[in-house]
Amino acid sequence: MGCNRNCGLIAGAVIGAVLAVFGGILMPVGDMLIEKTIKKEVVLEEGTIAFKNWVKTGTDVYRQFWIFDVQNPDEVTVNSSKIKVKQRGPYTYRVRYLAKENITQDPETHTVSFLQPNGAIFEPSLSVGTEDDTFTILNLAVAAAPQLYPNTFMQGILNSFIKKSKSSMFQNRTLKELLWGYTDPFLNLVPYPITTTIGVFYPYNNTADGIYKVFNGKDDISKVAIIDTYKGRKNLSYWSSYCDLINGTGSLRSSVIFHLSQKYAASFPPFVEKTRVLQFFSSDICRSIYAVFGAEINLKGIPVYRFILPSFAFASPFQNPDNHCFCTEKIISKNCTLYGVLDIGKCKEGKPVYISLPHFLHASPEIAELIEGLSPNEEEHSTYLDVEPITGFTLQFAQRMQINILVKPAKNIVALKDLKHNYLVPILWLNETATIADEKAEIFRNQVTGKINLLGLIEMILMSVGAVMFIAFTISYCACRLKNAK
Repeated sequence: MGCNRNCGLIAGAVIGAVLAVFGGILMPVGDMLIEKTIKKEVVLEEGTIAFKNWVKTGTDVYRQFWIFDVQNPDEVTVNSSKIKVKQRGPYTYRVRYLAKENITQDPETHTVSFLQPNGAIFEPSLSVGTEDDTFTILNLAVAAAPQLYPNTFMQGILNSFIKKSKSSMFQNRTLKELLWGYTDPFLNLVPYPITTTIGVFYPYNNTADGIYKVFNGKDDISKVAIIDTYKGRKNLSYWSSYCDLINGTGSLRSSVIFHLSQKYAASFPPFVEKTRVLQFFSSDICRSIYAVFGAEINLKGIPVYRFILPSFAFASPFQNPDNHCFCTEKIISKNCTLYGVLDIGKCKEGKPVYISLPHFLHASPEIAELIEGLSPNEEEHSTYLDVEPITGFTLQFAQRMQINILVKPAKNIVALKDLKHNYLVPILWLNETATIADEKAEIFRNQVTGKINLLGLIEMILMSVGAVMFIAFTISYCACRLKNAK
């Protein structure tokens, strides 16, 4: 009887030890299996989950616009007063709904090249008005003319066309005209072969962005979605990409630039760490931007890391020397000491275009001192990406940006001759955004986070139950042996 009892206790202790050891072994083995599966599915090749969502995103991506409607155009033109603006919006378009084209895999370099078609569909139900809503905005052609043609003689000629077309510093345009293009009456009179259609995003519809060539991650998963070349330029570095594009030089240094034109694919390599700096390229502004870890949040039951665009990205070259390429105007920028705006004119054919965060968030106070009606705040105007850290998938994002035009006094241009100040005029700001749909979030929870959590739970149960059994049966066995000895 004593032998049977002792044997049972020993067997129980052994079983407990086996369970505990098995639970411990399951941890690295399970992690290895998860890692193997994820590395397989995030490769950009036919048949993977990442590739399917990368070719054509199954989640709606929207681009919202807020237009700065000028309230006192005559006061500004005649008296050089402060510009009073009133924000109107959002006006929403669905974008990035077209599948990538000319997808070509290169097995030797482990890259995939493609074109990204552009298209925008107006969404009335998500907008405050229609595409025919009218705004008083800066006259883009008149404002740019003296900066594109600084020669006095040329300005005199252009001025005659401006006067003949009855153009002024400001104009009334519909939303559709402002965004996608209109025939400018001033430019239409110029007897030279120039583009007479202008718009903030003209041309856009029925065009394509690229050619991009990105690594597919087949040979090295840490390189998945990293841009190898853009329009033939190799090794776009974080800041040198802009210098390369505007100066036509070779690459200055290599870096890690990701392609984010289609979200919800392998936006970043898997197993994202909080210390990582996420860098991604935007062809709209001819540059790469970066985001740093901000917080852990829960998105529809999925734990994600929120990466935010830091104010340092828009710092002056004195604060951030990497921004030297974005300061080409020394007087207005006070010898490049002002911060919060970046000059992208060189990649916009010399037009005086500046980008900033909406409402000049994080910009020098001097930047907006001649503009009334702005209310910058972090919650509405910052840029962020919510990345699921295990897969590297971007499940939610908001990319926010403001388009501004620099206007200078020009004594030879009648529409600008009475100005006494240099104005950085905000035209509009946009928010390109998307969030994983509820049904896709449920699928993600079931197929990814749910299975990972279940595996972790099983591991903990095996180790806990095994440890308790081993300790309990071992103590009982020792107690029995002691009792028998007495």
